[in-house]
Amino acid sequence: MQSVVITGVSTGIGWATAKLLLDRGFRVFGSVRKQADVDRLSKQFGANFTPLLFDVTDEAAVLAAARQVRAALGGETLTGLVNNAGIAVAGPVLELAADEFRRQMDVNIIGPIISTQAFGPLLGTDPSLKGPRGRIVMISSVAGKNGNPLMSAYSASKHAIEGLSESLRREMMLFGIDVIIVAPGAVKTPIWSKAEEVDISAYRNSPFFPPLEKIRKFMLQLGESGLPPEKIAETIADALTSASPKVRYQITPDPMRHLMTAVLPKRMIDRIIGKRLGLLPPA
Repeated sequence: MQSVVITGVSTGIGWATAKLLLDRGFRVFGSVRKQADVDRLSKQFGANFTPLLFDVTDEAAVLAAARQVRAALGGETLTGLVNNAGIAVAGPVLELAADEFRRQMDVNIIGPIISTQAFGPLLGTDPSLKGPRGRIVMISSVAGKNGNPLMSAYSASKHAIEGLSESLRREMMLFGIDVIIVAPGAVKTPIWSKAEEVDISAYRNSPFFPPLEKIRKFMLQLGESGLPPEKIAETIADALTSASPKVRYQITPDPMRHLMTAVLPKRMIDRIIGKRLGLLPPA
């Protein structure tokens, strides 16, 4: 039985990927941060699902989970690691607290590094294990190639994931372990619906307050109009199982808009975004 570790499976892309792979006969080890999610998912997913209780920023807990997975594998390699867990922090660079930037990077960058270091040996860097080499799937975003205003911390974290993955892919060639990026556009996941819970009152006297209100509404719309997470799960499954996977998969509900963003001059895109969000200077 092929075995995969997925971080952040309580909801969204992680949940959908776990469900799809289980339906296809995989054994799935999925990380969650709450005991209530351990209990819920164990009932939902059945015997071939093993919950792992850790926060991706807690190195000791992740290493303990890796030991648990190693014992369950019984000397065989892991088929895949899907670094999915992540958060989205909003706010302007000039006014967002450094601790909030740090939290964003800890979860979205340091977390995947910790997980990769912990589970990497099980993918085949440990020569004592038997079986084919595994793969690492890094969940990036279209924000990994574009910088979104008032989402600078999130965009920076996803740009970092792109660079990290590119370097890691070339390092892991030594072991025959592939590293593949999956970069979704808008997806119907709680990461965006939680925007309504974000308190922006601290910016009430800031010139950024009106644009922040607009970006929050836009994030809520993303949570309603984005791709179903099951669509992203299919792409992740392809990245794990395809005989000749791409190095990067980008999947969006509106590919034409992203194509325009890629080909139009940056200054033109700046003006379009600035007008939409109210970020242009007074005439």
